[in-house]
Amino acid sequence: MLASKIDQQQQNLEALVTSLDEILGLVVQFDPKKYGASRNFKNGAVSRLSPYISRDVISTLFVYEHLTDIFEDLRPFEKFIQELAWRDYWQRVWQENNIDVELKTKQSPVLNSGVPKAILEANTGIEAVDNAIQELYETGYMHNHMRMYVAAIVCNIGKYHWKEPALWLYSHLHDGDWGSNALSWQWVAGSNSHKKYYANQENINKYFDSDQKNTFLDCSYEALVEMNVPDVLTESTPFEFKTELPKSNLNLRADKPVLLYTTYNLDPFWRKDMDANRVLILETEQFEKYPVSQKSLDFILDLSKNIPDLQIFSGSFQDFSEHISQPIFFKEHPLNTHFAGTKDSRDWLNPEVELQSSFFKYWKKVKKSLPEFA
Repeated sequence: MLASKIDQQQQNLEALVTSLDEILGLVVQFDPKKYGASRNFKNGAVSRLSPYISRDVISTLFVYEHLTDIFEDLRPFEKFIQELAWRDYWQRVWQENNIDVELKTKQSPVLNSGVPKAILEANTGIEAVDNAIQELYETGYMHNHMRMYVAAIVCNIGKYHWKEPALWLYSHLHDGDWGSNALSWQWVAGSNSHKKYYANQENINKYFDSDQKNTFLDCSYEALVEMNVPDVLTESTPFEFKTELPKSNLNLRADKPVLLYTTYNLDPFWRKDMDANRVLILETEQFEKYPVSQKSLDFILDLSKNIPDLQIFSGSFQDFSEHISQPIFFKEHPLNTHFAGTKDSRDWLNPEVELQSSFFKYWKKVKKSLPEFA
């Protein structure tokens, strides 16, 4: 029975759903009972909801409130609720900081730039890692624990600066969220934490059903810290990527306001009953700074079909706003602070909790504010 559930879960990951009914079905199907104990394993009980939370089709609050409707006591699932809070926290950090540079400490040592060619080609020699990169290219998915392994290999074994490799991974992830992605890479590299993250071959074998030996990671943690850059990681390639945006298809009604959607706001419930023009803006500058693969863009566009009569505008907000006179409504996000109009809040677990200096200080306050944990 367990094996069949795991096989079904893997099939779902390989074919991400995009219709609203199917997405809501995933919310209903998710059982958080085994999440805390198994989430770090390759076939652990992950929720599969991150692509939809990242794109704001559903929110962390939406998922939390669903769980409160199903379970009388959420305390056994605290680890999962904590992970929802992590997503809010990374966004709050991004709101108040430039996360394209080191947040706390300058990464050191940095001996290489670009992305290791062995990573791009899924040819590191670490079988579990190479298989995960191939899966990323094929499905837009990489297990969160594996993302840490990849970042540790690149930044702490290969001594590469975190930024370009983080952009590479982000560009292929269907749940791509620059806030959580950039800050997680910085955390691994030690520029958003007090120490670097390392994982050896034994650790990878334990969590990813592998028994590989005699790799450059098959050593003690003490040896990893002192290791010279392995030959397989020395050849690098600059991260160069261009996203081809679709053409605009605007036909706006002059007597209606505009609801402006973005790749981080594809909420089909947002102002649902409002009689308005609905426009997905794909800003050229955003995709130049944070490009995505064609597969990821197609996933975003498929999700946008859950919003009736949605039109597309590819270009800058300035160009868009200069040619319309209607009132504009949008949802807050770190990438659209330059938008003008009526700004709606996102659905945080608790918007009244202020950003703290660390996640666990933030979580402590969020947890205290949630009636189910009070």
